[in-house]
Amino acid sequence: MPNLWIQNARVIDPAAKRDARGDLFVVDGKLVPLLSSAQKKRAKKIDANGLVACPGLVDIHVHFREPGQTHKETIGTGSRAAAAGGFTTVVCMPNTSPVADNAGTIQFINDAVRRDAVIKVLPTGCITVGMKGQALAPIGSLKRMGVVAITDDGDCVQSNELMRRACEYAAMFDLPIMDHCQDASLTQGAVMNEGKVSTRLGLRGWPHAAEDIIVARNVILSECTGAHIHLQHISSRHSVGIIRRAKERGARISAEATPHHIALTDDLLSGYDTNFKMNPPLRTEEDRLELIAGLRDGTLDCVCTDHAPHTDYEKDKEFDYAPNGILGMETSLPVTLEILFRQNKFKLPFVIDLLTRRPADLMKLPAGTLAPGAAADICLFDPNEKWLYDAKKGFSKSSNSPWSGQTLTGRVKTTIVDGRVVFDGKQVL
Repeated sequence: MPNLWIQNARVIDPAAKRDARGDLFVVDGKLVPLLSSAQKKRAKKIDANGLVACPGLVDIHVHFREPGQTHKETIGTGSRAAAAGGFTTVVCMPNTSPVADNAGTIQFINDAVRRDAVIKVLPTGCITVGMKGQALAPIGSLKRMGVVAITDDGDCVQSNELMRRACEYAAMFDLPIMDHCQDASLTQGAVMNEGKVSTRLGLRGWPHAAEDIIVARNVILSECTGAHIHLQHISSRHSVGIIRRAKERGARISAEATPHHIALTDDLLSGYDTNFKMNPPLRTEEDRLELIAGLRDGTLDCVCTDHAPHTDYEKDKEFDYAPNGILGMETSLPVTLEILFRQNKFKLPFVIDLLTRRPADLMKLPAGTLAPGAAADICLFDPNEKWLYDAKKGFSKSSNSPWSGQTLTGRVKTTIVDGRVVFDGKQVL
């Protein structure tokens, strides 16, 4: 592996509060302060003039579908899409087939990662056996196999008693619990946000209260047990308020927003396009703006994609019957830059922080920094380049994206993992 000398970049490292033009140096897969004269002569030089160099992006909420759903995505194809989007570390959800509720399935995933992944892919384990919400999974053995968190992902644990026990065990094993906040009794048959648009379209609505109730429950259980509960893909403005007040009290609560929830609203469902169908659903403009406010003031901690690939034949159904979810790996950076940096005037280092250091710190991952001695996981991107995104030509195995066919601004030019270039702006290597 050659040493690297990245030259003339705008280096942004939120962990070190660094934002200055400069060079980065890599030896044996690690960042170093300087290269010797001899090392400089042998180093591979990358001209980053006009580019931003930042820590490799980190996403703690993705679905790579392996094992069992490899017609949608694999660890190999998902990791390639991630590399093309500037991501060097991702955390996979356990709603595979079979679900990741035991050591054997986690071992299968870890083996597939070692064999096929071009970036760092980390597993989570289930909270309950079979993700059925009835009995706790073997949390201790899952921790020993290397899971970084436990979650039942799209199947929110409905039993307060069982969730309390899960929190107690998670606190004991120092594992975060990630929860998809949805009171199932309020969302039977729901396919979009409950409101004026759902009434007009004749589609059953998903009320914000279904999210708010579980968010409040999780806050109470976190305060009761001391567990760290991470609230996934918050969509309701009322939930943002609950989280804000909980954090003011010092609760061990963290939360994420997705690019689609800060960019899109339920008005876009008027054409019954299933690429705008996800769970939780797109909500109102008031909700969207409050999510952005929550990211600005730290109520919401990070931006995650909830990358959820589905095949064309699965998505090409009546709206009621199509599965929830969209792609996110290759569009996360440009969409987040557009909404937060350009439209809402967030500082660029702050936006990068939401995509790197903050998610890494929440899961205690050795990522999200350009400090000397750290793994050389680096993203180089042009914040101003405009490009046409065609999901059919992307690196994911699926193409279910609401941004396909749109011109985006901000493009990844190089992704480096452990000092090795894995994406050169055109192809995954």
